[in-house]
Amino acid sequence: MKKSIACIVYDDGKILIAHRNPVGDMGGRWEFPGGKVEPGEDEKDSIAREMMEEFGVVAEAKEKISSIQFEHRGEVFTLDAYLVVFEHNGMEKSFTLSEHTEYKWINASSVPDYEFVDSDLKIYPSVLEFLSAL
Repeated sequence: MKKSIACIVYDDGKILIAHRNPVGDMGGRWEFPGGKVEPGEDEKDSIAREMMEEFGVVAEAKEKISSIQFEHRGEVFTLDAYLVVFEHNGMEKSFTLSEHTEYKWINASSVPDYEFVDSDLKIYPSVLEFLSAL
């Protein structure tokens, strides 16, 4: 089974979302930053690698929030969401984007207002519940 990670970057009451490049099945949709866990790679190491590749930022995975399974193109994936801390918030100094056209900091309750990738919508209720307890 393939594994993916979703990074829940939460700062000052806002959550980070990113708009995917307009290519592929989920192109042009919004998502929680993340990516695939490579074979033999630890999930927390994959978070640090993916965030450096996609945002040019040092990231540290904190606690695991939730885990779901989803199917994509006939393959079953596990998606694990982690609370993640970035070295900066991308406002004073912009992130260097490689897989996205833009990013925003929004209230977590506003996620349904954006066209999100399907797998992130499945994990969203547990993310919202986790953040409400912070």
